[in-house]
Amino acid sequence: MDAEAAKELGKLLGAGLSMGLGAIGPGVGLGIMIGKALESIARQPEVAGDVRTNMFIGIGVTEAVALYAFVVALILIFVA
Repeated sequence: MDAEAAKELGKLLGAGLSMGLGAIGPGVGLGIMIGKALESIARQPEVAGDVRTNMFIGIGVTEAVALYAFVVALILIFVA
């Protein structure tokens, strides 16, 4: 394997690891957050609107982490 092929392989492996590992945290976080929100709505249905609003704000923040990992993966593929 020549140096250029090794460099390309390193870029692709780095991008794959970046996206794969960067998606684990948000996936676990979203699962826990949505599960707890459903649990709290089941316990107190009268506060469902407030819980749902806060849950959607948390989902947006959590998804931003996955988008950052995606951007890093794209930078590794096309820029580095």
